[in-house]
Amino acid sequence: MKQVIIILAVLFSLLSCNRNEDTLRNEPVKKQSKISDFGFTLSDYNVINDSIKSGDTFGSIVQGQNIGDKKVYDIVAQVKDTFDVRTIKINKPYTLLRSKGKTNKLNVFIYQPDPLHYYVVDLRDSIAVVHKKTKPLTLKQRTIGGVLKGSLSETLESANVEGALASRISKIFAWSVDFFKIKKGDRFGLTFTERYINDSIYDGVDSLQAAFFEYKGKIIYAFPFEQNPGSGRIEYYDEDGKTLKNFFLKTPIKFSRITSHFTSNRFHPVQQIWKAHKGTDYAAPYGTPISTTASGIVEQTGYTAGNGNFVKVKHNGTYSTQYLHMSRILVRRGQHVNQGQKIGLVGSTGLATGPHVCYRFWKNGVQVDALRLKLPNGEPMSGKNKERFLKHIEPLKFELDSVSNL
Repeated sequence: MKQVIIILAVLFSLLSCNRNEDTLRNEPVKKQSKISDFGFTLSDYNVINDSIKSGDTFGSIVQGQNIGDKKVYDIVAQVKDTFDVRTIKINKPYTLLRSKGKTNKLNVFIYQPDPLHYYVVDLRDSIAVVHKKTKPLTLKQRTIGGVLKGSLSETLESANVEGALASRISKIFAWSVDFFKIKKGDRFGLTFTERYINDSIYDGVDSLQAAFFEYKGKIIYAFPFEQNPGSGRIEYYDEDGKTLKNFFLKTPIKFSRITSHFTSNRFHPVQQIWKAHKGTDYAAPYGTPISTTASGIVEQTGYTAGNGNFVKVKHNGTYSTQYLHMSRILVRRGQHVNQGQKIGLVGSTGLATGPHVCYRFWKNGVQVDALRLKLPNGEPMSGKNKERFLKHIEPLKFELDSVSNL
């Protein structure tokens, strides 16, 4: 009986193996897909990927390959109208496609001056041909939001967002938000598009679609909108269609800090006496750009023992501003300047203990506190565009509000 059981077990095992083998043999065989890039099927070639080294030239790279009877100077002459070989730069990648088999002949030279563009020098025919090409570019929309985890730059960095977006946002909100005063825990929301090369390689932020920041307990939205389609002129508006662009910028320096406010009685750190301080001090490193907070005419430039190097700008019959302690003046008297234009660099000339700019503000010839002044707004949206604007921003605002739990 024991022997019968053993024989049956062996037979069952053999039958199971045969069934498994049949199953494996009947499974479809997956063919390995050919890798394609730059418009070529790379598996058809012997591929060499490298980068330009110090001392490399197009000639030295190509000359080291088997290119048959072709002469390097002939190739250079044939491609010069499309590809100036002298422009290749150190550390930029290039690819060589060589034929398979005994000849291993160089067929194609590919040079990438940047992640998006590339040159193809095709050597397969008797005459070299060059094509300048652009890789497929995909735009993907992303929305982030919640609470600030520190500065705006730090928050964006933690969300793996290109740092340059922080500078772009500060310009958009320059008339509405003093970014020196936003604080950890304030809410925000951003919707933006990012570029991807070949649908996979990140190439940075393309455009900001919508945003809001909590500032002094108030939510301030920003939506880009083109009032006159086709004009190319895009302005930013809040959720009610009111422009964010005011007559004056909030501050003359980006990402700085206030070290002294406008006051009638302050102990002067240099003169060691109590006196009025009729301005707002913004500390910043030496050489930081100082921008005029509104367009106007440069009324005065010069130097005094107390003010150091300074610039005064007259904006209209009502308002003037002055910028003190510059290390360098970049404008001249009588020059017209635009809002946000660089007019000088931060320094510590005159009576100053460290690098900063003292920002002074005049209304009707009297010095006033710029931080407490209600300043004029920019031009409102025309009525005919309001309905179109509100319909455009509805899904964007919904998306922003959903990520910030408003």
